Amino acid sequence: MNDKISLTIQDVSKTTGIGRTKVFELIREGKLPARKIGTRTIILAEDLKAFLDKLPQAGHRPA
Repeated sequence: MNDKISLTIQDVSKTTGIGRTKVFELIREGKLPARKIGTRTIILAEDLKAFLDKLPQAGHRPA
C-alpha cells in the first residue's frame, strides 16, 4: 500500500483492484469498516489491511 493512514473509496479501488460497487457492498455488509467525514467515506489503511489479510488464499479451501 502507501503511507496514507486513510483512503477514499477511489483509493481503495485503485490500490486493490476491487471495483467501487464491490467496495460499497463490503462496507454495507459490515465486512470492511468505514468512517464518514461529512459526505466522504474513508477507510483506515489498517482496516483495509486487516480485511485483505482475512481473505482466503487463492487455490486453498478453508478447513
